Amino acid sequence: MTQPDSTRGRHRILLAALLSAGLSAAAQAAPLDCTRGSILSTGRATAHEEQALRMLREEVEHRTATAWTMTSSAEAQGGCFVAAGTVAELSATLPDSLRASLPQPPGRDEAFALRTTSWQNRTVLLIAGHDERGVLFGIGLLLRKMNLAPGSATLAAPLNASMAPEKPVRSHQIGYRYKNNTYDAWTLAQFEQQIRDLAVFGANTVQLIAPNSDDAETSPLFPAPPLETLLGIDRILDRYGLNCDLYYPEMEGDYSHPEDVTRELARFEELVRQMPRLDALWIPGGDPGHTAPELLLPLVAQQAGILHRYHPGARVYLSAQGMDARQYEDFYRLLQQPPRWLSGVFFGPQSRDSFETQRGHLPAALPMIFYPDIGHTMHAQFPVPQWDPVFALTEGREPIDPRPADEGIIYRHFAPLHEGFVTYSEGANDDVNKMLWSQWGWSQAIPAQEILADYGRYFVAPRLEESFAKGLMQLEENWRGPLAANHSIEPTLQQFEAMAATPEAKNWRFLMAYYRATYDAYLQRRLRFEQAQQAQALEILRGAAQPSLAQRAALAEAQLGTPLPDDVRALEARLFQLGNELFHQAGLQLSTVFYGASNWERGANLDHADIPLNDRLWIDAQLEDLRTLPTAQQQPALAQLLAHYDPPAGTLYDDLGDPTREPHLIRGSEYAADPEMYHAAIDGVADRWPSARWNWAQLSYAEALYETPLALEYRQLDPHKRYRLRVVYSGEDYALPLRLVANGSIELQHATARHGNPETVDYILPAEATRSGNLRLEWFRPEGLGGGGRGRQIGEVSLTALP
Repeated sequence: MTQPDSTRGRHRILLAALLSAGLSAAAQAAPLDCTRGSILSTGRATAHEEQALRMLREEVEHRTATAWTMTSSAEAQGGCFVAAGTVAELSATLPDSLRASLPQPPGRDEAFALRTTSWQNRTVLLIAGHDERGVLFGIGLLLRKMNLAPGSATLAAPLNASMAPEKPVRSHQIGYRYKNNTYDAWTLAQFEQQIRDLAVFGANTVQLIAPNSDDAETSPLFPAPPLETLLGIDRILDRYGLNCDLYYPEMEGDYSHPEDVTRELARFEELVRQMPRLDALWIPGGDPGHTAPELLLPLVAQQAGILHRYHPGARVYLSAQGMDARQYEDFYRLLQQPPRWLSGVFFGPQSRDSFETQRGHLPAALPMIFYPDIGHTMHAQFPVPQWDPVFALTEGREPIDPRPADEGIIYRHFAPLHEGFVTYSEGANDDVNKMLWSQWGWSQAIPAQEILADYGRYFVAPRLEESFAKGLMQLEENWRGPLAANHSIEPTLQQFEAMAATPEAKNWRFLMAYYRATYDAYLQRRLRFEQAQQAQALEILRGAAQPSLAQRAALAEAQLGTPLPDDVRALEARLFQLGNELFHQAGLQLSTVFYGASNWERGANLDHADIPLNDRLWIDAQLEDLRTLPTAQQQPALAQLLAHYDPPAGTLYDDLGDPTREPHLIRGSEYAADPEMYHAAIDGVADRWPSARWNWAQLSYAEALYETPLALEYRQLDPHKRYRLRVVYSGEDYALPLRLVANGSIELQHATARHGNPETVDYILPAEATRSGNLRLEWFRPEGLGGGGRGRQIGEVSLTALP
C-alpha cells in the first residue's frame, strides 16, 4: 500500500536511512516504548542546557502523566535512555561502548544530530548539539516526533536526523498591549509555555514590542503592568538561552526639536538599562512612528551608543516602513556607506518599495531581515486573494487563519532575499503560521503537511495528527472561491466534529481550529438561506401575483424576516460556547462585548457573527421610503430598486470587491509571483456593515496599491453609440484624490477626493473613448505617497449604452 505524501515526507525528514545497525528489523517495525525513561545529567551541562533538559522532562510528564527520571549514570536500568548535550560533553561522559554511536552534528551554529540506538537492552536516544542551542533544538525535534499521550510515550520508528538551520534569525513578535487579541491577558507562566512551544518548533528569538507604541498605556485584561511583564519575558528567554529583541518605534514627537530628542533618549535608556538581555534593537521608520531618514539616523546613532553601554553585542536594524518616494531616496543615499552601528535593514508592512527593490538599492553586504505580517487577512501586507466579501466582513482581518499554502508561497518567494525573519503578529490567531515559519527557517523544503502533523501530534493528540493536519489544510480551502459554492466547508466541519468527540481534543489550539470550522459552516448555511430569502422577496416585488404594490412590499418584507433554521442557530450557539472556552483557556478575545477585545477588527468576529448576509435592511429602508412617495412615483421607485439587482439590458455591471461579479476587472499579477499584490487588484470591504444606507455591493470594493492603477477593460462595444459610466466610490472612511483616465490619454476626472461615502458619479464618455469598440478605464492616486499604499477604492461600475 502506498504511503500518503505526508507520511513519506515525515520519514524523509527523519532520515530513516541513518537507522542504527544495532536495532533489529523487528524492533524497527514496532513502536519504541519510552513510557519509562531516564535523562542523563552529565554534570557538565550549562545552565541553558539544564533548562532544555528540564523542558524535556516536564513536557513529557505534562502530556503523559508519567515522570522520566534524571540520572547521572548511563548504567541506569529500564526504559528509554536520553543523553543530550554538546559533542564535547557527551564524549567526556558516555561509556566507550556508547560513545562509538555518538552522532556528529553539522559544524554550524544551532546544529544537532540525533541517533536512536540500542545499548544494554535499552532504547537509547543520543542528542548531540554543535552548541547549547543545538541541544535545545535536538530536544525539540524529539518532542515533536514522539507520541505523547496519557500513560504512554512512544516513537513510531527510530528517530535519526542531522540538521542545521538555513536561516540564522527565526523570530516571532510578542506584543503585550491592548491591541493584541490574546497576549494582553497572559501571565508569565503562559508566556513561558509559548516560548517553549516556539523553541520546540525551532524558533530562536522572540521580539518584544516596547511599552511605548501606538497603543493605550494599559489594557483592562493585563494581569501585570507592561514593563514588569516585558522584563519577566526577557528573563525567561535568558534562562533558555534564546534571543530577546526589542521593537522600538520612535513615538516622542518631532525629532527636529532637541527637547523631543532628549526626552526620547531618556525614555529609551530607562528601558534598555533594565533589560537583563537584549540581543537586537529594531526601529521602524513608520508603522508606527513617522520620522524622515535625515532625522531618524542621527537619533538611532545616539540610541545605539546608549544600547551598547548596557548590551555591548546588541545589533541594530532599521526599516523604511511608511516612507514616501522622496524619503526612500534619502534612505538609500544615507545607507550607501552604512554607519558602523547599523547591523541591517528589515522589510515590513507599509513599504512602498518592494523587498526586491530595496535589496537592489542597498549595499549587497548589508543584511536584510524579513518582517512579514502572518496574522492579517485583509487591509494588510498579504491579503487573502479574491476573498469572498462575506468572509472579509464577518471573520475580519484578524481571524483564526491557518494558511499553510499561502504562507508557503510567501516564505519561498522571499527566502532568497533575507537572512531570517521576525513575524508580525497580534496574538494566537496565527499560531499555526508561526510554527510553519519556525520550521521553514530550518528548511524550506519541509512539506507544510509534515509540520502540521507534528503540530497536531504535539499539541492535540498523536492519534489525531493526520486528521488534524488535514483539517488545518481544509480550513484554508474553505476560503477559496465563492462561499456559497464552496464544497470543502461542510466536510471540514464534519471532520472537526468527529475529532471533538474524542477526549483529547480539548485544548485551545484544537478549539481555535474547531471554532473556525464552525464559523465557516455557520456563514455558509446562513448565506445560502438568506440569499434564498432575498431572491424570493425580489421575485415577489417583480411579480404580479399581488396587484397592489403595498401588498407585494408587505409580503417581501415578511419573506426577508423569516427566522433562521434550527441547524444554523445550533452552530451559532456552538460558536459562542467555543468563544467562551477560548477566552478562558487562552485569553483569545473574540468579542469586544464579552471578552474585552480592543476593537472588532482585532479578531473579535463574534461581534459580527449575526450581521445580515443579504440586503434585507437596505431593501426594507427602500420600501419604507417608497411608501412615503406619491402613488405615481412608487412604481418607478420600485423599478429603480429592482434595477440594482437586474441591471437594464445593455448595461455592463461590476460589483467590485465580489470576485464572482467583477468580469471587467484587470486582476494583474498572479499571487505566486506577487504575494503582496503590488501589481494586482485587491478585493476588500469597508469597515461598516449592511444597513439601511449600505448594501453589500457598496460595502465591497476593489483597490490597487501605490502607483499601480485600478483598471477595468471592455471589449466589443458599439463604436457608433455614446456610453454613460456610473461609478460608486465607496470603501473605508479615508480616501485620496483619484484621477480617472480612459484609454491611457482621455482624462475623465481630474484628481478629486470623494465627497461622500458612498458617492455615485456619472460620466458621459466622449465618443473617441469607445470609437474603437474597446475601452480601458484606469484610476490613479497621487504619486509618491508612502504609508500602506491604499485609499483607491471603487465599489460599483456600470457602463450603459445611451439610446
